[in-house]
Amino acid sequence: MKKTNDVRKRFLEYFKKHEHAEIPSSSVVPHDDPTLLFINAGMNQFKDVFLGKTTRDYSRATTSQKCIRVGGKHNDLENVGHTRRHLTFFEMLGNFSFGDYFKDKAIQFAWEVSTQVFGFDPEKIWASVYKDDNEAYELWKKHLPESRIVRMDERSNFWAMGDTGPCGPCSELLYDRGASYSTATNPLDDESGERFLEFWNLVFMQYNRRADGTLDPLPKPSIDTGAGLERVMSLIQDKETVFETDIFQELIHEIETLSGVSYKEDNKAAFRVIADHLRCLAFAISDGAQPSNVERGYVLRKVLRRAVRYGKMIGFDKPFLARLVPKLVALMGSDYKELVLAKDKISEILTLEEEAFFRTLRRGGNILNQIIESSKGQISGNDAFKLKDTYGLPIEEIQLIAKDNGLDVDMKGFETLELEARQKSKQAQKVLQQEVKENVFEDFVKKHGECLFLREKSTSAKVIGIISNGHFVDRIEEGDQAQVILDKTSFYPEMGGQIGDTGELVHDVSCFSVSNTQSPYKGVIAHHGTLTMGHLKIGDTVEAQFDAHRRQNIANNHTATHLVHWALHQVLGGHVKQAGSVVEPTRFRFDFNHHKALTEDEIRTIEQMVNEKIRLNHPVNAYELAYEDAQKRHDIIQFFGEKYGKTVRVIDIDFSKELCGGTHTASTGTIGYFRITKESSIASGVRRIEAVTGTDAELFAYEHKEMLHKIAEQLKTPQPKLLERVEKLNQEVKELEATIQKMQKERLTSLARSFEFKKNKDGLFYCVQAADVQPADLKLLMDALAEIKPSGIMAIACKEPTKVHLSVRVPQGSSIKANELIKPALTTLEGSGGGKAEHAQGAGKAVGNMQQALDLIEQSLL
Repeated sequence: MKKTNDVRKRFLEYFKKHEHAEIPSSSVVPHDDPTLLFINAGMNQFKDVFLGKTTRDYSRATTSQKCIRVGGKHNDLENVGHTRRHLTFFEMLGNFSFGDYFKDKAIQFAWEVSTQVFGFDPEKIWASVYKDDNEAYELWKKHLPESRIVRMDERSNFWAMGDTGPCGPCSELLYDRGASYSTATNPLDDESGERFLEFWNLVFMQYNRRADGTLDPLPKPSIDTGAGLERVMSLIQDKETVFETDIFQELIHEIETLSGVSYKEDNKAAFRVIADHLRCLAFAISDGAQPSNVERGYVLRKVLRRAVRYGKMIGFDKPFLARLVPKLVALMGSDYKELVLAKDKISEILTLEEEAFFRTLRRGGNILNQIIESSKGQISGNDAFKLKDTYGLPIEEIQLIAKDNGLDVDMKGFETLELEARQKSKQAQKVLQQEVKENVFEDFVKKHGECLFLREKSTSAKVIGIISNGHFVDRIEEGDQAQVILDKTSFYPEMGGQIGDTGELVHDVSCFSVSNTQSPYKGVIAHHGTLTMGHLKIGDTVEAQFDAHRRQNIANNHTATHLVHWALHQVLGGHVKQAGSVVEPTRFRFDFNHHKALTEDEIRTIEQMVNEKIRLNHPVNAYELAYEDAQKRHDIIQFFGEKYGKTVRVIDIDFSKELCGGTHTASTGTIGYFRITKESSIASGVRRIEAVTGTDAELFAYEHKEMLHKIAEQLKTPQPKLLERVEKLNQEVKELEATIQKMQKERLTSLARSFEFKKNKDGLFYCVQAADVQPADLKLLMDALAEIKPSGIMAIACKEPTKVHLSVRVPQGSSIKANELIKPALTTLEGSGGGKAEHAQGAGKAVGNMQQALDLIEQSLL
């Protein structure tokens, strides 16, 4: 029987033989695409190419893309475990053409892969085409009889990236699984899609849809295909569901072993949910995401909690997901090294999240019991929604427990709140609405060729383009601001986190001062600045001289980021991935994926390791390598989702090797000295190190020394004894605070004794009074009154210049409710508040109505 890992490998090898570049799966976390929560299709990492924004060094590509569908339009979460093929995590096999081949080759490749790689019976393969796509229909006739080619409408066989932009007809491949799945005799009649199972979708991207709906032919028609690996495997292995395929069955067997429960008909959903959700969580965490209360982290937390709830159904009553991670790594780690590197991180995060949720479930169960005790025949929609949304209790479980206690649930109110929450979630999703726009530089590059970047201090170059006020011009005069494009340059453009060079372009008696260098389009390097002297025109020859001192400082800091990356791997583990950087002359910052703050010891160790490598003065070598060869090198750090060309540049410092196009120093010794100035969190699961090197690091050290000197002067203490002095001061402060607190309590107790408790007609003691205290002391005063008269009812008010604070307490078990007693008073105070039966509080802005509010309370007690 063919295994999943073999089929994935053979698919990619087939397309590599047909001149496709094998591109690694991008991260499931779309770091450079804010329109997506998670990568959900194979084409996501090529979207900028399809939109015409960038080009690649290859015109054909193939991938096996990790995908997660748990939000927005593609949300399969609630279906997972209860259907035959819904998954939150899956692999999408695909081949892509960027203006190279089109329908004929795409159809030929798909047929050969289906019959030769997948090994499908040609007699059981069907194809669907868009109803008006006669070209695709005729091409399929080379491989299939017309009786097995069906035409379908736009809803199922026309693809679009959005309301506008690239779009085109589709052709789907389907496999006839036989009459046992359905009585339908063709795909048009098979509404469930169970008999004629779609396993591959070929998108023929040939139009650009305008806002008015007009379809304009694209100058370079392209191909985007996608075949779900798990679905393909269910056909290859002749299984009814994706969960019966080899990888899932291995995971399910491991769940059986850990739970001691067998996988059988009445509990299959639980095993399937756990196996699927484990893959989703592990791959997301390995790519830098982690459960939290916001955005994609909130979605992952829902996934984890759903897995835990189903785990409870088969007996798991404590964290168990991390115990399944080694099996998942063993099954998929050979093809996805990030799982291996992040194994410990995945296990730690899963365990922490599970422990927290098990505590929440216990607390939720207790809260549900409290709600049941206080309910009068029904659990409100608000309470039901809170239990589900906050405490993760499924509504079905709430309904069952309510039924056992003779209650029902206000489902209408619950569903209203659920709908509101769903609508808010949808509004939070950023919708992709992109339209292909003509790139002003595309024709420029075609005409002039690419601007060459030369790693030299000074370059003699020709002016081939000048942009002023957003338009190409032939000439600029003194004082004009512009962008100057040369046929070659030594100026490094802002890229990969490194800021652009500054300097001068000198021509005879003319001088163009460069304030920044950028690359707005592949092959274009634009020098931004001002002509400070003379004039400059197309065809002039200039001497391009970057600021060498500034460049050296940038190079030092860029090499330092590589040293930091290496040190983070040594100290925190191989799961650490760079998540962004900024390299400037005076500082740099380095963002990385990690789930918790660095300790002081870890920060110090990183500093020591980097400084040791600086002192050893390692040479920094740079060389080029074929990307295909670089992919085979496990000692070279490369970033998933980064857009590399056929040839890549390696920065090799012996112990650290990374793909990088930036400028670097010749040896580590020139960095001089390294210090971390700050370590912080910038997002859930993403940390940031800010650092300085060389002279700036020395200044940082001197500033700290100067600060220490000033503190010693202030405290009149020698520096070696500062810690001892601070500890003594802290102790004195604690003693003083305790003394103040004791005196305050005595004062409030004395004040409480001066208050009068009255007795109403029912024999209840009460004290309703204004007090000359600060709002912060109101609770202590109420505590003191409760000690004097434990059975008394108290309502005490105090005021600030613009606000009145009111607190009400009643004895436990009293028929009078504090939250009801306070309501009329708060209305009088033009304020708000609330609380429980025994204690309520609030505040209002109607300061002049304080006594009136107290009188209302007293009258209700008489």
